[in-house]
Amino acid sequence: MTEQELYELIARHEADRVELTVSKTDTDKFAEAVCAFANDLPNHRTPGHLVIGVKDNGMFGGIQVDDMLLRNLAGLRDDGNIQPLPAITVEKVAARDGDVAVVTVQPSLLPPVRYKGRICIRNGPRRAYATEHEERMLIERRVAHAKTFDAQPCLGSQLDDMSKSLFLIDYRQQAIAPEVIEENNRSVEHQLSSLRFFDLPRGCPTHAGILLFGLDVRAWLPGAYIQFLRVGGNSLDAPILKDQTLDGDLLSVLRELDALVDAQLAQYPVADSILRERTVESYPRVAVRELLMNAVMHRDYASTAPLRITWLEDRLEIQSPGGLYGEASPANFPRQTSYRNPVVAEALKALGYVNRYGRGVLSAQAALERNGSPPAEFQFDAGFVLAIIRRRA
Repeated sequence: MTEQELYELIARHEADRVELTVSKTDTDKFAEAVCAFANDLPNHRTPGHLVIGVKDNGMFGGIQVDDMLLRNLAGLRDDGNIQPLPAITVEKVAARDGDVAVVTVQPSLLPPVRYKGRICIRNGPRRAYATEHEERMLIERRVAHAKTFDAQPCLGSQLDDMSKSLFLIDYRQQAIAPEVIEENNRSVEHQLSSLRFFDLPRGCPTHAGILLFGLDVRAWLPGAYIQFLRVGGNSLDAPILKDQTLDGDLLSVLRELDALVDAQLAQYPVADSILRERTVESYPRVAVRELLMNAVMHRDYASTAPLRITWLEDRLEIQSPGGLYGEASPANFPRQTSYRNPVVAEALKALGYVNRYGRGVLSAQAALERNGSPPAEFQFDAGFVLAIIRRRA
């Protein structure tokens, strides 16, 4: 924030998006202000600002803004008293009349936000606790704004964190009809936004946009990578034959994964009769591919855990972060499908990695049966889904 922007904030301190104080220790007051700005009851859809070091009359209080104050302010979002966690930034601004600390709070996508269990709001300069009617308004807004994680804005990122050429050349050419591209005179931001890869109101990529076209994906989504391990035995204590991490933009990861899986597969002849043979696979490629794409498409990208592929001598294990999602349950799996990442699913479909929605597991089981392999096995947990493919005897 510049000095000029600071004075403009102070000038409109009566507005419901600015609060001034000279206290350095009133944690409850700070937290309630953060909570109220995050709830954004008037629905301004713009950040709120808590300015510490300026009196209610707009005069500077002459406080010292030290590292301890800044750390305490930054810790407001992490002490567990404000839920769900708001997006805030803390900075020191030096002005001609003195130093101040500014806490900038983004409106929450998931209101109501509570501080110690209470919903704080602002209406004009008044800060209060929400009435039942006001709480209902916030809940309704949460439903209206509720987006899957992949469609939510990746706050803090910007267009320059994406590879425009990857989108314009590699993805758009496959996903969009040529005549539509030829007639398209919109900016890159608007083109990305139309596919839910960019959030125009927030001016930043969505999580799906970062995942597919990010220059440094793991800087924003730390768990968005694949850990591949091949061992020369039937247990994890066997000698390691290959240990590889696949990361980067999702398009590059999938190409690399294709080549890696192909290198592990083996074919051999089996007798159908005395005079006739047919070729079978240790693991049918169709089944492996379908279950891998299913894991990539449905995993929880908010998790910091990677997708793990463990290739043993007698089986292949694919462990995907995140349990079954939505209406899917162990009882109705795999015939009931709910999409945790619909934007990612659409992209995989456009790129040809997915042919039909909701058919991946069924196609894998059919391929295993044709190959003479045992059916795939599944284990479900709140934190992961594990798929196991047994090697054909």
